Amino acid sequence: MSDLDTLKQTLLADVAAAGDEAAIEAVRVAALGKKGSVSELLKTLGTMTPEERQTRGAAINALKNELTEAIAARKAELRDAAIAARLVAETVDVSLPVRSSPAERGRIHPISQIVDEITAIFADMGFSIAEGPDIETDYYNFTALNFPEGHPAREMHDTFFFPPDANGERKVLRTHTSPVQVRTMEAQKPPIRIIIPGKTYRQDSDATHSPMFHQVEGLVVDKTANVANMRWVLEEFCKAFFEVDSVTMRFRPSFFPFTEPSFEVDIQCDRSSGPIVKFGEGTDWMEILGCGMVHPNVLRAGGLDPDEYQGFAWGMGLDRIAMLKYGMPDLRDFFNADVRWMNHYGFRPLDVPTLFGGLSA
Repeated sequence: MSDLDTLKQTLLADVAAAGDEAAIEAVRVAALGKKGSVSELLKTLGTMTPEERQTRGAAINALKNELTEAIAARKAELRDAAIAARLVAETVDVSLPVRSSPAERGRIHPISQIVDEITAIFADMGFSIAEGPDIETDYYNFTALNFPEGHPAREMHDTFFFPPDANGERKVLRTHTSPVQVRTMEAQKPPIRIIIPGKTYRQDSDATHSPMFHQVEGLVVDKTANVANMRWVLEEFCKAFFEVDSVTMRFRPSFFPFTEPSFEVDIQCDRSSGPIVKFGEGTDWMEILGCGMVHPNVLRAGGLDPDEYQGFAWGMGLDRIAMLKYGMPDLRDFFNADVRWMNHYGFRPLDVPTLFGGLSA
């Protein structure tokens, strides 16, 4: 047996023994690479006589061609085997339900949705958003809003007080968003048209009350603001928010330290359908918010002259109007982090409320 026959048998055995594409590539490089065994033989062709080229040269080229074909065939076999192994390992059970995308599974909390709805409504009326700190001083939370010393709201049974600081001052978790009204009046000159959504805190907890809850307030200050303007703003808001063509409202005299005159506002409704209250129809009445003309003392606290400027303000509980609009029976569920509740009452992330597209579409 010649040396070429021996090399051929050895190389073909190596090709057949290769177990994966990396192994067959190693065989190819060892035989046909720049310094491979067959390549070294091909380099000797230049030193051969014409007679040797016709015999030995032809045998070397035949070995190269046969080995190239064997390597290509083995590569194809290994590639097909690898694909078959992947198909076995990566099977897909087509009977399984398709997983929904994060955008489909996720839900927006009703409070976030309500804030977006209210923002869309009042932005269309020319209002802007104002914010303030959750931890307030006694001055901004009470004194600047015309709460007299000894008022029940200042007592421990209603307000969360912090321990006294080095100066003996006790800060509080704000009991309403009204401090932002004073801070806004201090920071900008009229005309002012703002709404103030945010968290508030009071020591109360039951099916319709929570120690932490959400409010939204509105404030308008200019030289001609009046009760008629306020009534129009509130009527337009209620029609847009509850998505009805008309609402019937009544204003009852009330008392709030920071407004004078003060009113509680009722809306005519139908309560005959259980937890879902229908507005714009029926013969029942439901109190929805409080409002009034800004008290002169509050204007003075904000650095404005009440002889030159006047304004009106209103406030309502976001959690409560969410319960009314969407038929949620218990306020505590808003804060229980129950995924089942969120899946039922939550909103899709891409359902952005707009006046032209529908607030709760």
